[in-house]
Amino acid sequence: MALVVPDYDLAIAFFVDVLGFELAEDSPSLTNDGRPKRWVVVRPPGAETGILLAQADGERQTAAVGNQVAGRVGFFLRVDDFDAAYERMTAAGVEFVTVPRTEPYGRVAVFLDLAGNRWDLLGPAGVA
Repeated sequence: MALVVPDYDLAIAFFVDVLGFELAEDSPSLTNDGRPKRWVVVRPPGAETGILLAQADGERQTAAVGNQVAGRVGFFLRVDDFDAAYERMTAAGVEFVTVPRTEPYGRVAVFLDLAGNRWDLLGPAGVA
């Protein structure tokens, strides 16, 4: 999956330093028309699948930054310890747009990434 971001380094800092993802790859690359870009992939620790961070290139892509799924939650971060992740992310300045709640599938709270995309932080059901 590709996530259009405003800036490679800001996105790496958010995903690695704030969310705790691993930087799986950061390699020089070229656009289809030969301009320099980077191939940047982040992933949750131990995960095999990652997210390609694609810096916006041009007006159309810049317009999609933060609105890739039309304002809906489109991304999901599942954690083993919901409360610890929520506290760590809040302390790091992550903006949560809902308070944590318990649903039949577990604990959940919606947060915004650095560009404004909505994510669910998901954890196992526990004491609310």
